[in-house]
Amino acid sequence: MTQILACIDGSILSTAVCDAGAWASNRLNAPLLLLHALEKTESPEGNFSGNIGLGSREALLEELTALDEQRSKVALEHGKQMLEQAEARAKEDGAVDIKRMQRHGNLVETLIELEESTRLYVMGRSGETHENIAHSIGSHLESIVRAVHRPILIALPEFSAPESFMVAYDGSESVENALGRIADSPLLQGLPCHLVMVGDASAERKQQMQSAAERLDTAGYEVTQSFLEGDVQSSLQGYQQRNQIDLMVMGAYGHSRIRQFFVGSTTRKMIGQSDIPLLVLR
Repeated sequence: MTQILACIDGSILSTAVCDAGAWASNRLNAPLLLLHALEKTESPEGNFSGNIGLGSREALLEELTALDEQRSKVALEHGKQMLEQAEARAKEDGAVDIKRMQRHGNLVETLIELEESTRLYVMGRSGETHENIAHSIGSHLESIVRAVHRPILIALPEFSAPESFMVAYDGSESVENALGRIADSPLLQGLPCHLVMVGDASAERKQQMQSAAERLDTAGYEVTQSFLEGDVQSSLQGYQQRNQIDLMVMGAYGHSRIRQFFVGSTTRKMIGQSDIPLLVLR
């Protein structure tokens, strides 16, 4: 695991992805790879025989093929220009070791293929298709969060280097794993940490929280512990706003897929409704 992989597309969040990628690259002293994936655009298919002759049908298919090739060339050139602009932006942010990559194929499959050499993924919350819809999640994001096993930094517009972070703690295995990653990584070192749990402050939960806080304290973090009541999503958002926290850290999908089907995923809700960047850890 060496590189920070930042996914660039034509959305307005690409600038924030560059900024977040450069920040992570500097914090981790790792090279930054800017990736643009060109996914195949399906051409119209079907039976064109109908009321047109065979010759006309063949001519139509040839024209559609030519148009498809032209679209591919334009998309390729557009992607190259986006990557050049992204590299320039990352250099302005202080990133030094920057590489560019353009790949054809499914984005999720591409990220899985590159996972072994990737330390952290950086993505915008929404892509071109959903960029004008408030709090929308990109069509690939949830699939990527489920598919890869590296941390994912999800950028929102106007990313700036965080000065504090909060961990949505629930005692689950996924969050305990997240704490281990935080403790072992320089990414968030030196930033004040707010360890927040929503629910009844029973003796058992207090002990869990204390153990988690001690784990981070041993790793050098200044930790504030807080218990909240109410709905998980709104309680965490309210705490974040009151304390002006810049980054949310959470484990991904701590419940079974069957449970998620019935009660929904807190992870997905938080990704969709958050007003600050999220670091999602598996």
